[in-house]
Amino acid sequence: MKYISTRGQSPALGFSEILLGGLAPDGGLYLPETYPQFTDADLTAMRGMNYRDLAFTILSRLIDDIPAADLKAIIDKTYRADVYRFARKGQNAEDITPILKLEDNLYLLSLSNGPTLAFKDMAMQLLGNLFEYVLAKKGETTNILGATSGDTGSAAEYAMRGKKGVRVFMLSPHKKMSRFQTAQMFSLQDDNIFNIAVNGVFDDCQDMVKAVSNDAAFKAKYKIGAVNSINWGRIVAQVVYYFKGYFAVTQNNQQKVSFTVPSGNFGNVCAGHIARMMGLPVDKLIVATNENDVLDEFFKTGVYRPRGSANTYHTSSPSMDISKASNFERFVFDLLGRDAAKVRELWASVDKGGAFDIKELMPKVREFGFVSGSSNHACRMQTIREANSKYGVVIDTHTADGLKVALEYFDKAAPMVVLETALPAKFEDALVEALGAVPERPASLNGIEDLPQKFTVMDADVTAIKDFIAKHT
Repeated sequence: MKYISTRGQSPALGFSEILLGGLAPDGGLYLPETYPQFTDADLTAMRGMNYRDLAFTILSRLIDDIPAADLKAIIDKTYRADVYRFARKGQNAEDITPILKLEDNLYLLSLSNGPTLAFKDMAMQLLGNLFEYVLAKKGETTNILGATSGDTGSAAEYAMRGKKGVRVFMLSPHKKMSRFQTAQMFSLQDDNIFNIAVNGVFDDCQDMVKAVSNDAAFKAKYKIGAVNSINWGRIVAQVVYYFKGYFAVTQNNQQKVSFTVPSGNFGNVCAGHIARMMGLPVDKLIVATNENDVLDEFFKTGVYRPRGSANTYHTSSPSMDISKASNFERFVFDLLGRDAAKVRELWASVDKGGAFDIKELMPKVREFGFVSGSSNHACRMQTIREANSKYGVVIDTHTADGLKVALEYFDKAAPMVVLETALPAKFEDALVEALGAVPERPASLNGIEDLPQKFTVMDADVTAIKDFIAKHT
């Protein structure tokens, strides 16, 4: 299996060759040359598998340069009940991503049972183990540079802490994450973890990561790697739970399932798109945004218009406070029939702060199953209250955005799965506002906000970030 860039000007490479780097040398994102296909017979054979066996079946089609026995061992090490141990009462941690039924044909897919209580753990734990394996084989080290709006950072740091040959430099928007998210990251005292609080918004952090990654000489000298969802390893790991969720709510392969996905950087729902391209019977992929509704605007009009950092709202679902969705490029590449020249043209406009209009492709967008909706603070507060009163379930703010939009498209005759993105304990202040009570949290995380914190505040300056990395490697 070889991987190509969405911008068409980088050589095709194997999985292990693209794993550490993130962006392709031409600034594009990697995708497989062709998507492997799962037939009806394949789906039937996969239907009864546990999570580990399902993950191996899917990932082994996409990773052929790691020996099968080694890949299986990495997967088995990653997806264990003692790692994903924060399942809700009544759920089986062995399921890894258990389903929670809200009503007939309406479900939550629980993805937030890992060490940082967010869906990012599902991919990041695997990525950490893959990094360690590949680096050991090559006898190399790497310096990971990442950006986070809240959950990616803690998931990456918890996955990489103590890993041999790995340092993590994580950029986050200063004072724009929840108190819990901030404490999860900044309380880590590991020598290989460096937290940088940037005076700006997430898009500023993400732009700096891309700028550093596009400096080929610096990237090579300091062995810069990536863990954001620009990294293909993140996306491929997330494909697995779409298959798991599908099998959990269907009885046969003729049934189709719709998935609603709270969306910021488009990585989570991009994995759903890829699962569909590989043969999973998906009806709709429903993109749910918050007040930062750039993606909702596109899926309604065909116009992609990033707002810029000055016009990105700080909301009560902060992990979605993103106006420039990196993984959207992967989807548009497929939408354009893999026309890399056209992708380069469109993103030349985006990279200059502009927009693009491809409304003529909206019929094809619908063929791919995509629709969308948006939410706001009042809506998510109300949805949290209604989920609690109607279903007896407490959900976080991002999942509330997803559920709100899902109900706009819910046809009771067919299964609808809402992807849960975090446990409510991560957004305590918002949950207290909605329900008047502090949400439960695992006992091991009590008092995390009171722990000493280690971080550096910096301006959104690419040169300063490079100097910081150079000084600490």
